[in-house]
Amino acid sequence: MSTEFAINSQVRVVALPPYVKTADPMPMLRPPDVIHIGEEGTVVDRRPGGYWGIRFAKGTFLLDSQYIETTDTPDISHQE
Repeated sequence: MSTEFAINSQVRVVALPPYVKTADPMPMLRPPDVIHIGEEGTVVDRRPGGYWGIRFAKGTFLLDSQYIETTDTPDISHQE
């Protein structure tokens, strides 16, 4: 089951894939070290095949939802 993210939401990398695909019109495979675990980016779009376009400091890349998580944390102080 794929996790859904809102466009323009902030996400964090929790695992690195074996390679990273650029979000260019002609995607290229890049080594996974162009991004790092813990790096945060902005969701720019949803792509076919279960990929998310995410803008990082070094460019925009396509990642599957299993490699990212939202940075939004629920406020538990108001749940009392």
